Amino acid sequence: MNIPGKKVAVITGASQGIGAGLVASYRKLGHRVVATSRNISPSDDPDVLTVRGDIAEPAAAEHLVATAIERFGRIDTLVNNAGLFIGRPFTEYSQEDYEAIVGVNLTGFFRITQLAVEQMLRQGGGHLVQVTTSLVDYASSTEPSVLASLTKGGLQSATKSLAIEYAARGIRSNAVALGIIRTPMHPEEDEELARKHPLGRMGEVGDVVEAVLYLDTASFVTGVTLHVDGGRSAGH
Repeated sequence: MNIPGKKVAVITGASQGIGAGLVASYRKLGHRVVATSRNISPSDDPDVLTVRGDIAEPAAAEHLVATAIERFGRIDTLVNNAGLFIGRPFTEYSQEDYEAIVGVNLTGFFRITQLAVEQMLRQGGGHLVQVTTSLVDYASSTEPSVLASLTKGGLQSATKSLAIEYAARGIRSNAVALGIIRTPMHPEEDEELARKHPLGRMGEVGDVVEAVLYLDTASFVTGVTLHVDGGRSAGH
């Protein structure tokens, strides 16, 4: 059933934390939402379509986008929020670590973004948002994270390339680079983690949501990586 009209946001990694916060906030704005993750629960809201799947599998991305278009008829925003972080010394990463991180962070981005862009071109425009990490720009000897930088750094570069490739065709592309956010991964305020940020606290899901929604409405902003990291990327 194709339901025209309201804007539609597709959010990956949507079952908890930042993804769940984005789903709730887009609904408050009146958007219809397509939410996906490997273990997402069904929604009672008729304007929220939940689709289970592993975004690292191209077939899952294809099913997700096809279902979104069949149900709601369009895709106005894609938030590539799904991500996997494994922090350990470079020489201790296993081949399994590498494949898992590349699968979610890069392969998961690639196919769904291709399909979303194709739909955005058909409808005359849209917006892509990548969620990355400030460690790409602010490497730390106390937080070894080569695979995060390899993959999320790639997303930041792709963000600019997409912005320029499609600027004249109504599609914008931006990213948010995060510090340490209080989510189920870091559920409590941690004094040591807070000290890693010049502002002296961990980030909240709401901080990330505000940044994504700003980018979504900032029609003259494209190709930007907005640091939502309590000042970490500026220095320490």
